[in-house]
Amino acid sequence: MFAASSNLFASANSVVKFNGLNYEEWSEQIRFILGVMTLDHAILTDEEPSAITEESSETEKSRYESWERSNRLSLNLMRMTMAESVKPSMPKTEKAREFIKKIKECSQSDLADKSIVGGLMSELTTKKFDWSQPIHDHVTHMSNLASKLTTLGMEVNELFLVQFIMNSLPLEFSQFQVNYNTIKDKWNYQELKAMLVQEEGRLKKMKDQVAHLVGLGSASSRKGKPSIKDKKMDKTFVKGPESQIHKERKCFFCKKMGHFKKDCPKRKAWFDKKGTQHIYVCSELNLIEVPNNTWWLDSGATTHVSHIEQGFSSIQPIRGADQYLFMGNRMKAKIEGIGTYRLILDTGCHVDLEGCLYVPECSRNLVSVSRLDNLGFVFKIGHGVFSLYRNDYLYGSGTLFDSLYRFNLDAKFSESLFNIESQGIKRSASNESSAFLWHQRLGHISKERIMRLVNNDILPQLDFSDLNVCIDCIKGKQTKHIVKKPATRSTQLLELIHTDICGPFDAPSWSGEKYFITFIDDYSRYGFTYLLHEKSKSVNILEVFIDEVERQLDRKVKVVRSDRGGEFYGKFTESGQCPGPFAKLLESRGICAQYTMPGTPQQNGVAERRNRTLMDMVRSMLSNSSLPLSLWIYALKINGIPNRGRELHETYATIKI
Repeated sequence: MFAASSNLFASANSVVKFNGLNYEEWSEQIRFILGVMTLDHAILTDEEPSAITEESSETEKSRYESWERSNRLSLNLMRMTMAESVKPSMPKTEKAREFIKKIKECSQSDLADKSIVGGLMSELTTKKFDWSQPIHDHVTHMSNLASKLTTLGMEVNELFLVQFIMNSLPLEFSQFQVNYNTIKDKWNYQELKAMLVQEEGRLKKMKDQVAHLVGLGSASSRKGKPSIKDKKMDKTFVKGPESQIHKERKCFFCKKMGHFKKDCPKRKAWFDKKGTQHIYVCSELNLIEVPNNTWWLDSGATTHVSHIEQGFSSIQPIRGADQYLFMGNRMKAKIEGIGTYRLILDTGCHVDLEGCLYVPECSRNLVSVSRLDNLGFVFKIGHGVFSLYRNDYLYGSGTLFDSLYRFNLDAKFSESLFNIESQGIKRSASNESSAFLWHQRLGHISKERIMRLVNNDILPQLDFSDLNVCIDCIKGKQTKHIVKKPATRSTQLLELIHTDICGPFDAPSWSGEKYFITFIDDYSRYGFTYLLHEKSKSVNILEVFIDEVERQLDRKVKVVRSDRGGEFYGKFTESGQCPGPFAKLLESRGICAQYTMPGTPQQNGVAERRNRTLMDMVRSMLSNSSLPLSLWIYALKINGIPNRGRELHETYATIKI
């Protein structure tokens, strides 16, 4: 029963979601799955067996129970494979056959047919061939569109289909179109498809020949003056407009002939002399005594500037060469980062200052008038007060203070910035609802794993809008793609254990460990991670691990797979490699030891992949370099042991972030 339910749940994930317009495809997959699992008799028969009574025979009881189970599972499967947007409008019934019949009636209404026909007709008439697929697939797809329209009552004549296909061809097929228009005979669909396949092959061959000729010309030109043979080739193959292009090369920067603007040496020298483009803001020497949690409106600033990191909804550090912000008095300050700052005003509205620069050396926080004007904001200034509008809606206001206009911020928002700065605690102002922040804290794990933690109430509800592309993940986890060979998984817990030791590392842990060893169960992929001072301690850790898992699971470890390192098998002596303490412990416990062949780490791929995963997390966090060491070790231990959500929650509660 449990296996059948699991198969049904797995099948539901593979069925296309019903959105109200794809009934045919959805119902076909539903009927196939129910038929394979012998659960379709509830939707095939109209007669419902009579209810079970005390006088019912065993045959009647069995028939009713079989029908009831088929009806119940069929209803659950159909409801699970529906989009959330259409579920409220589904018919309320407890019979699977009646349920799918009403869905068919709703889906085949005139309104649904009209929307489907309109979409198919639009795609058929506007589709263009862009060389992203073979011409055969393109023509077949257009024929399928015409067939779907015919089944919906909009018959597409074969001559119309041929003309639609001809209109979808690009400029490369212009000669082909001219030849077709000049002949008297009209091709049918099959003849047109065969001709287009031949024409596609001819055009590809011509492109290869042209590319070969261009390659010959470029090779000779790199050596110096063209040879007599090259000149003959130029006269032969470069004619008409192409020869005029070479003669009419004119630079729009220096106005000289013979090169383009992008290759102009004077333009490159001008850029080198000009240097990096800098952003200027007004100097604010008269605001030294103003609190740091204030924001000021500046009409002379070309960008938003913040000297505190708190309040940024997203921020990226500046990589590579240093960049500076030039003040109005020609002083420069180093830019530490750039991101989006969320400014909460006293009206309750917020303004996202995109492209805001984080400059700790700047004395005040500035809002650029020109940047807000580009976003559609309107300012009304007068009598010492300014108002900020957008689409005739009041966003906020400010007052004149010391000859500059200061924003009126939300009291709690302003107080939080002031308290954070006065206490010197910067990290406590982080946006705890940011999914990107938790992605960094938990060792750069995937978005799906974070969503799973949220669904299990281990993490609070998060905002996933800022979790897009993590540069540190790309740097730390990039790999070379190899072809993975299929492997046979074990069928029981503790039937096969993968193990490997990783290290030594240059920087030891708090307790002085330089290695760590992992044990992974092949069936469940449940893993254990232990820290080691030296490799010889692996024997003690192995004994602790075996005692724990065998007692907790009431099973015996049967096979341990590792590489043929000295810490696992033994050291080399004059008589060869002799079993060491690790191998002897396995032998005394009756555990079969499997060792990989020399130079084939892929045979122990499960343990190697786990080590790789842990090290990728560490490298990503090192690249980010904004997390404390305690979180690195915390994330390393937690992510090395999957599915320990409660331990993750309790461990996180004991540390202060």
